[in-house]
Amino acid sequence: MTTEPRNGGSVKTLGIKVPDALHAQFALVAQLDGISLGDAAIRAVELYVITKKAEPDFAARAKAALEAIEREAAARRGAIQGLFGTEDPTAEPATETTTSTRRRSGEASK
Repeated sequence: MTTEPRNGGSVKTLGIKVPDALHAQFALVAQLDGISLGDAAIRAVELYVITKKAEPDFAARAKAALEAIEREAAARRGAIQGLFGTEDPTAEPATETTTSTRRRSGEASK
């Protein structure tokens, strides 16, 4: 294993405080495996994620977290739309040309 980004992704740096005794054991285990502390830490994080994903209630908790994120996003979207008074805050405002064209086409149909 390497600490280089995988699949062209970026990396995050973690700084953690580890008790002296645990650090000594961790360093020894990594040395015996012939890997760096960084690679050993990545393996530990990967194992933690795999272990948590295998828990029976993990999927339900992840789904609840996703639903909360979606509710928050909808609330924020609504707030932004409220600022602009539109359904789509990214829509371009009507220009004079398009407004004039609409009026003319509307008048022609009368």
